[in-house]
Amino acid sequence: MKKIVILGGGAAGTMLANKLARTSEDLAVTVVDHNNHHYYQPGFLFIPFGIYNKQMVVKPRRDYFPLGVKFIMAKAEKIEPDNKRVILEGNVKLDYDILVVATGTRIAPEEVEGLTGPGWQKNIFDFYTPEGAVKLAGFLKYWKGGRLVLNIAEMPIKCPVAPLEFIFLADWWFTTQGIRDKVELVLATPLSGAFTRPVASKYLGEIVQQKNITIVPDFSVESVDSENNVITPYEGDALNYDLLVTIPTNMGAPLIENSQLGDDLHFVPTHKHTLQSKDFDNIFVVGDATNLPSSKAGSVAHFQVDILAHNILRRLEERELLPEFDGHANCFIESGFGKGILIDFNYDTEPLPGKFPVPGVGPFSLLEETKMNHWGKMTFRWVYWNLLMRGAELPLQPQMSMKGKWTA
Repeated sequence: MKKIVILGGGAAGTMLANKLARTSEDLAVTVVDHNNHHYYQPGFLFIPFGIYNKQMVVKPRRDYFPLGVKFIMAKAEKIEPDNKRVILEGNVKLDYDILVVATGTRIAPEEVEGLTGPGWQKNIFDFYTPEGAVKLAGFLKYWKGGRLVLNIAEMPIKCPVAPLEFIFLADWWFTTQGIRDKVELVLATPLSGAFTRPVASKYLGEIVQQKNITIVPDFSVESVDSENNVITPYEGDALNYDLLVTIPTNMGAPLIENSQLGDDLHFVPTHKHTLQSKDFDNIFVVGDATNLPSSKAGSVAHFQVDILAHNILRRLEERELLPEFDGHANCFIESGFGKGILIDFNYDTEPLPGKFPVPGVGPFSLLEETKMNHWGKMTFRWVYWNLLMRGAELPLQPQMSMKGKWTA
């Protein structure tokens, strides 16, 4: 039997383990992760506004691995590619024929000077961790208003639309609380607009303006003075805040740094179409751990897994890999007041208007704010736990389709 070791039991690692277990009985699949907590990370966004609580977004990892897949709950300390093995805590050695790096990304607030100073988790919060989201919920529950600054420290980040979703939901939340007129909402972003692609950025930027939210573009944060509630960029004017919601620098796992396998942010150099490591032909990378110019999002991991499962088998059979991953991303954007937006794009094609997944029918509308898109977002949690994490086949091709999209 060939030994497949998957480092990381999050969305990408779990989906891949399920796919491989069903694809071939001649594989010994092992998943390694340091704890048994599997989080539905898109749900973190809803915790600060009381829509979800922490218990609604976490389940045991073990429950999502099929029979035949071995789960080792231990910390992986180093990858030794030349020896084809992983060193686990306690100097336990784990050999592999194929290694899959699915170690995800983490926030690194210490990368911004002053961010973790006296104001950290007092009036400075993240919502990219369950702990941060819960503490922010406690703060918002009793906040009377002021200037809320949402700042993205630098790109890339997990789920690039999440900052927009947060600021949209904040607009809705403060309106329902009757204090919207007492809250100034500011989005300070290193991007030149609301999103990374021009058409979507223009459309989303118009919604931001309609909601009386201020965008401060090209804002590259240098430091935070939490004693005086000031966030300062490398160039331009500083911003005062009463509440700072931060998306800190996102980085790869310390394991990647320890193994000297990553770039400056500890993401693994990856072939953009095959998902094979650029440095080792028996190592593959999936999900947020890659350095690819695709979104770090669950939908991307899902599309990658469909392709990667086949490429792993082709590598074991010494066949040519299929260069089929096109950077496909598909994201619902919750916009508040029971509405949402859907975008669908890839490496080469930016989000366009249209209908999805059935051309001309939908039921979802692309680059349009609708109630149906909101319900798509809200039902996704059930789809995530019951279909995606089980490795179910969904009626969506991993490559983006132009069917149903409108072009000028």
